[in-house]
Amino acid sequence: MPEVQQVMFTNRELTEILVKQAGIREGKWVMMVQFNFAAANFGPTPEEMLPGAVAAIAGIGLQKAVAETPVGLAVDAAVVNPLST
Repeated sequence: MPEVQQVMFTNRELTEILVKQAGIREGKWVMMVQFNFAAANFGPTPEEMLPGAVAAIAGIGLQKAVAETPVGLAVDAAVVNPLST
């Protein structure tokens, strides 16, 4: 069997994982991503420089869903991380 080289998760799967990791058991939640942006000049030589931008992921977290949140983005913590009985 070949060695696994990549594992992909959907936004929903990541949100469920984060809800469980945070121990959240109630409410609807969405994943949020914090970006940092920077502008700079890029190029292989000084004569070939061009203005450009970089977007870096600074953090990933959870945010409580609001009424207007699309249903496909929200995860119900009571469903994905219920209290054990």
